[in-house]
Amino acid sequence: MAEIFKGAGLARFGAMAGIAAALTGFFLYVAGAISEPPQAVLFSGLDPRDAAAVTAKLDGLGITYEPRGDGATLMVPADQVQKVRMQLASEGLPSVGVGYEIFDNTNSFGATAFVQNVNRLRAMEGELARSIRTIDTVGQARVHLVIPEHQIFSRDAQEPSASVVVKARGGTLSRGQVAAIQHLVAASVARLKPSSVAIIDDKGQLLAGGSGESQNGAIASHQEERSTSFEERLRERVETIVASTTGPGGVRAQVAAEMDFNRVTESAETYDPDGRVVRSSQTVEQLSNEKDANGGGAVSIGNALPGSQSGGGANGDGSNSSNTRTEETVNYEISKRTKTEVLETGRVKRLSVAVVVDGTYEADANGARTYAPRTAEEMTKITELVKTAIGYDEKRGDQLKVTNMQFARIDTGPEEPAEEPLLGFDIAFWLKLGQSLILGISALLVGLLVVRPMVRRLTTPAGMASGTALVAQGPQQAQLGAPSGQQGRDGQAQAQIGNDGAQAALPAPRRESMIDISQIEGQVRESSIRKVGEVVTAHPEEAMAILRTWLHQPA
Repeated sequence: MAEIFKGAGLARFGAMAGIAAALTGFFLYVAGAISEPPQAVLFSGLDPRDAAAVTAKLDGLGITYEPRGDGATLMVPADQVQKVRMQLASEGLPSVGVGYEIFDNTNSFGATAFVQNVNRLRAMEGELARSIRTIDTVGQARVHLVIPEHQIFSRDAQEPSASVVVKARGGTLSRGQVAAIQHLVAASVARLKPSSVAIIDDKGQLLAGGSGESQNGAIASHQEERSTSFEERLRERVETIVASTTGPGGVRAQVAAEMDFNRVTESAETYDPDGRVVRSSQTVEQLSNEKDANGGGAVSIGNALPGSQSGGGANGDGSNSSNTRTEETVNYEISKRTKTEVLETGRVKRLSVAVVVDGTYEADANGARTYAPRTAEEMTKITELVKTAIGYDEKRGDQLKVTNMQFARIDTGPEEPAEEPLLGFDIAFWLKLGQSLILGISALLVGLLVVRPMVRRLTTPAGMASGTALVAQGPQQAQLGAPSGQQGRDGQAQAQIGNDGAQAALPAPRRESMIDISQIEGQVRESSIRKVGEVVTAHPEEAMAILRTWLHQPA
């Protein structure tokens, strides 16, 4: 081994060391890439401050991670994602603002009222931001509240207001979600109206404003959304009921609804004369009887005695009067009905519905499909179904048109079923396996085609390599290095080799196979090697003399 290093020299030894180090690094990289577990997204869309806090915590926990993009996305091993998220959540990372926990670690003793009010405002803003972030399409949110202080000698109190900045995740916020955020913030602050909450997105677009004009615009947008939603429900209802007879994809419907969003309140009072109930009754009866007597004679005691003829006789002139009065008072309660009717917004004024129904198809013996229109009876039944589904009212001015037409067909080829995972493994597993195989094969090829020939070449003595080159170049150069005492003895052999060299110098065939010998640089013709072998066989002693001379030459 020492002779090998001595014969190789310092330069070759240094080259061997460098190649060994490079190959060691290459194989270590291959082994690391093969054994590296798959990675998954831990957090995405982090701002620089949160990303710095999260990475510092990961470094403290000793968890390997890989930042992607501008550092807003962090990748960790897939089998540790849930564990790492729970550990970071216990530390309040990533932070979404300061919540009510600000009062947990604050010593309130000696704190001024101003500091307490500021902390309370920060806590409310942080809690609202956390609540808004629970919405699925919201990535980030910041809330700013303006709560004016109560003035003691002021009659007019200033109304509070708020502003919210949201960053959508994978899309935009719908009007319903924007209105929900407005009402969420308004319900969390005393005397705050939803119309006083302004919402903008991360691109600077105003989603909802706090002025009266913006509120009117929001109402108009809400009415339009309600109309669109109503039309969509009717369209789905029509297509569902008709598709049950024509088959899936055999019907198309469009609905246009004219809505009345005016709110009307009607009141009416109705009296029923036939519905009477006695409330009270009072009857007064009065009877009077008067008698008037007028006599022409003198009044005496005899006239007043009983049985006297003078008091009640014919000569008497008198009158009797009798009067009877009956009065009755009856109080009745008459039935009265009061009706108050409130017509809510969203009343349908008129509907316009258009329905297109596809025909039927029949296949012939060759498999070709022939279109056939539907019969009048089928179209009548379909029309009746549509009328019932939409609540058709002719007096209201509704319009309905049901037409039978052939649909345009786009040939997309045969439908291919969804591919199942190969052997039950997902695509990520097979990609990892393919990557490992490619790296393994690359390492094997590098070892066989690069490392092995290079090691052999570096471990071969320089004298043997140069002697082999002399054989390939011709015997005349070997003759120059032979001792003078052996020139005469080797003359015949040299002449023979010279003749063979001359023969080798003749034009070679056009297509001659080539061989590769690891001990010789480059390639030589197969015929040359064969001729050298024939010469060595014919003159073994001369060949041994030449080899002995080469071995004794200094390196």
